[in-house]
Amino acid sequence: MRVIIAFAMMIFSLNLPALAQSDEAPWRASVTGQIEAFRAGDGATALTFAGEVFRTQFEGKPEAFYAAIAASGYSAIVESRSHSFGEFNKVSDTSVLQVVRFVGPDQSLYEAMYQLADEPDVGWRVIGVVLRKQAGIAI
Repeated sequence: MRVIIAFAMMIFSLNLPALAQSDEAPWRASVTGQIEAFRAGDGATALTFAGEVFRTQFEGKPEAFYAAIAASGYSAIVESRSHSFGEFNKVSDTSVLQVVRFVGPDQSLYEAMYQLADEPDVGWRVIGVVLRKQAGIAI
């Protein structure tokens, strides 16, 4: 009997990371979608992953959105070679802070704090990003 209980506990504990991952997936998909759109120079798609304030401000002007992001000090994201996810904090059912790490075009390291909101009828959208350069270089 102890063997069965121990086995059941082991199976349950192995599934905990998978359960947590599925909870993170919706906002991570939005972040990745926007990053990939920026890398491709696709302002229209990048804008679809932005929060309502950005979508309203740049409605019909996705090129202006892309240009504004690149010119506002976020070129390390726009031109990044890769990204990976770090810690996250689910502030509420509709708000998340997600750390994203980047390797810039010159192999420099960057860390960004993404703020996302789960907007009704559209899902998780990026409402803010704070980017800072990290010490070191990617290899």
